[in-house]
Amino acid sequence: MRLKLYRGKWAVVGINAHGKTYRRSLGTADRAEAERKFRDVRIETPGDTVADAVALYMKEKQGRARSYEAMEASWKALRPLFGHLRPDQIDRALCRRYAAGRRTAGRSDGTVIKDLGFLRTALKWANKPGAQWELPSAPPPRDRALSRAEYARLLEACELPHIRLFVVLALHTGGRASALLELTWDQIDFDRGRVALSKGEDRRKGRATVPMTAPAREALETAYKERTSDFVIEWAGRPLKSIKRAFRAACAAARLSGVTPHVLRHTCAVWQAEAGVPMSQIAQYLGHTNSRITEAVYARYSPEFLRAGARALE
Repeated sequence: MRLKLYRGKWAVVGINAHGKTYRRSLGTADRAEAERKFRDVRIETPGDTVADAVALYMKEKQGRARSYEAMEASWKALRPLFGHLRPDQIDRALCRRYAAGRRTAGRSDGTVIKDLGFLRTALKWANKPGAQWELPSAPPPRDRALSRAEYARLLEACELPHIRLFVVLALHTGGRASALLELTWDQIDFDRGRVALSKGEDRRKGRATVPMTAPAREALETAYKERTSDFVIEWAGRPLKSIKRAFRAACAAARLSGVTPHVLRHTCAVWQAEAGVPMSQIAQYLGHTNSRITEAVYARYSPEFLRAGARALE
């Protein structure tokens, strides 16, 4: 093995057992730092590195994981610092260094948690032990919920029918964007008045079967008459992979700030809590497996929250 400068960064270059040359970036343009890393890394085979383990994991998940694009984005950010290392060389100091770099680049702690969580999962899948992890504390839940007037403005700003349908369903089912964009007509039961956000044995996170509200029924019946594919939310006869760009445009037209598709799911739960719906029912509506999670986030919106304590002080 030897050091070689490649595209402005030092790399370890060697020949594997099959006689093929491999190269692993050390992520630095400084020769002294590269030499220190080279002494420590000592890659014996290409399969020893974090990059190789992640490559196998990504190959396994390609075409199967719905979050594959997010995984690619995380790995693109992680690779310069972690890719050339062995898994056992990952320590808490390195995790803190990564977090600091991402914050400097303007990324949130939530993004850092997502990135490092992906890497930890990939190495666990590849059966590569030895890493020591330190993730930032989870950020507080976002508190943005729409008022009824804001929701009306947003609906009015939805010029395209598929965006309007998404907004209606997101609020009235509490479904995540991914579940709604994958929704097909066989999951819509007009006779029983139900929307099944999961299909068959699929019981993924946040995918409940919920009652069909009157506004949701009206929107779905209109869309069903005009359908050109099996997907409930479609554009030009095809399903959508993402709704973010069109949703941002609608929010801008409605003069709403800080609103993402997930805010509609949050609003669904907040309005229910404000109406005094029990936390256990809200949890089932959102597809939460543990109602304590629901209570921790939404109990404070209930009209009776801490009321007994306040009465005790009167």
